[in-house]
Amino acid sequence: MEDYNTGTNIKPIQMVDLKSQYERFKKSIDSGINDCIVNSIFIKGPQVSSFQKNLEDYLNAPYVITCANGTDALQIAMMALDLKPGDEVIVPNFTYVATAEVIGLLGLTPVLVDVNPNTFNIDCKEIEKAITKNTRLIVPVHLFGQCADMETLLAIAKKHNLYVIEDAAQAIGASYTFANGTVKMAGTMGDIGTTSFFPSKNLGCYGDGGAVFTNNDELAIKIKMIANHGQSKQYYHDVIGVNSRLDSIQAAILNVKLPHLDDFNSSRQKVAKIYDNSFKSIPEIIVPFREIYSTHVFHQYTIKIKNGKRDELKKYLFEFGIPSMVYYPLPLHKQKAYQKISKQIGDLNTSQVLCNDVLSLPIHTECSEEQLNYIVDKINSFFNL
Repeated sequence: MEDYNTGTNIKPIQMVDLKSQYERFKKSIDSGINDCIVNSIFIKGPQVSSFQKNLEDYLNAPYVITCANGTDALQIAMMALDLKPGDEVIVPNFTYVATAEVIGLLGLTPVLVDVNPNTFNIDCKEIEKAITKNTRLIVPVHLFGQCADMETLLAIAKKHNLYVIEDAAQAIGASYTFANGTVKMAGTMGDIGTTSFFPSKNLGCYGDGGAVFTNNDELAIKIKMIANHGQSKQYYHDVIGVNSRLDSIQAAILNVKLPHLDDFNSSRQKVAKIYDNSFKSIPEIIVPFREIYSTHVFHQYTIKIKNGKRDELKKYLFEFGIPSMVYYPLPLHKQKAYQKISKQIGDLNTSQVLCNDVLSLPIHTECSEEQLNYIVDKINSFFNL
């Protein structure tokens, strides 16, 4: 990990300050971990079942099945749909590789479509162009903390009799409002939703973890079996499965943090608002766009830098002890691993432009006013303001 030091009395700035957040909840987290060790039920302990129930209540979802990580969650979800090799799965071209990775692992065909240049989420106009007789599934990714256009996407899926798996790993806690006023949480609108509890996520554990959500009774039964070696009961295997579990210690940590998730997201939103107000006078910076149908929980605060100055700004910030990240430097259609197995729809130019222009700034629950003022001041200095 790169060492970021501002050279001032300001506390070192990090993209995500997990240590400071831990210190805030240290007593409860240490107690939860200690209970697991004392009880010595490290797998399938009571902490796991209680966390699943707590997350079901939070999401208003009938079924939450935990697993080992967010990538497993996606794979298990696809396995539950009985997809066959050669079936086509529509995914956004601008996303983290895990979304397409599991498609390839299962012998399916990733169909890469472009994204909306404002929201960074899958462009529903491109989805229609991608549908063929082999299409079985659409996987929208709620990128950076804001839901994709699910009302339009679900209508397309219904029209063509397609499944929908939501990748909500970056948007846990975001909500979506439909035209009729119905409000749903990210990950609960499609046939299946998935998330990750990677430490840097808005709801993160202290290792790997993930979960699958569904409203469907039959899918829930199948997902539970697949995640547990395909077992309906111990040593009786009804389907081919995997070994993917959230351990008790991680569940104990998540049980402490879940009641604070809305506050965590609110803290991120406050940081985003400060950034917004600070950058509105800089024409080279385009701040994150917010759709009216979705809240934004800012897993990342991702700006677009015009006039080819992104890399120069990133280097400048590093010199002053300010981290920043490029999510993502290369779109899926240019990744070597996916060039032969995927289908590409259109020129995918928006994805490429975003890869050249986007820059994510530090945003987390422990950002101090002093740190934010320092970041803003240096960015203003770069643009000579």
